[in-house]
Amino acid sequence: MKESLTFDFCSMTIYDNYVITVINEGVVITLEHNETLLKVAESYFSNKPFVYISNRINSYSVDPKVYFKTEQIPTIKGLAVVTNNYQVKVNAKIEKMFFNKPFEIFTELEDAVAWANEMTYHCN
Repeated sequence: MKESLTFDFCSMTIYDNYVITVINEGVVITLEHNETLLKVAESYFSNKPFVYISNRINSYSVDPKVYFKTEQIPTIKGLAVVTNNYQVKVNAKIEKMFFNKPFEIFTELEDAVAWANEMTYHCN
C-alpha cells in the first residue's frame, strides 16, 4: 500500500507499516494538528503496528504536548526524525524527552525506513 495525503499544514505518504510526513515551512505543530495524525492512525493502522517518520525538510516547531498524545496511539511503535540540519537534531533530542517510546534521529530517509521496518517486524 502507498497512498499520499495532503493537508493544509503537511503531506503524508502512507505505507504498510510506516507513514512519512513532511510538515510545511514555518508551521507550529499543535494538538489540533496532531488530531490529523490520530485520524490517519485510526484509519490506516487501527490493528497493525506502525512507525511515524518525520522527514524534516522544512523548518517548523512542535509543541511538546503533542508527544504525550501521540505516544497514546496504541499501534505506534516508534518515531523517527530525518534531518541533516544540526539545530534540528538538537531540537529533536529535546523532543525525544517527551516521547516514551522508541525515538531515533537519522540523516538518511532510507535508514529511518529500515528502522521502521525492523520495529514493526518484531511486533508481528
